[in-house]
Amino acid sequence: MKIYDASNQILGRIATRIAKDLLRGENVVVINCEKAVISGDPKVIEKHYLKRRQRGDPHHGPFFPRTPQGIVKRAMRGMLPFYKPKGREAFRRLRVYVGIPDELKNKEFIRIEEADVNRLRCKYIVVGDLSLALGYEKRW
Repeated sequence: MKIYDASNQILGRIATRIAKDLLRGENVVVINCEKAVISGDPKVIEKHYLKRRQRGDPHHGPFFPRTPQGIVKRAMRGMLPFYKPKGREAFRRLRVYVGIPDELKNKEFIRIEEADVNRLRCKYIVVGDLSLALGYEKRW
């Protein structure tokens, strides 16, 4: 099992690495998902995600998440061939947590250097702040 720490990591960069691990058959856990970063102008990103949430019918979908773990999990799902059996199986091997669960506190975490937020030269928004902008009530 691989445990990735998403704090101060660019979401798309870690999502590609995690998708490759999932397709290889490994179990993957992502912790601190509320501290992951999406690059770009925060106002534009908020508007994009709000438009996604308001699209469609609330009873029939399409359904887009507003929780931090839901946003990160949906990004990971976008990197997988979800509508094929191998993509569904890979997606079932993914676990995403806000913060660090008690059973994982003494384990070693993987951080990806290419995905570090210090490499960005543009504005960005943290997934936790994005979820608050979408109407999620802070519980962490």
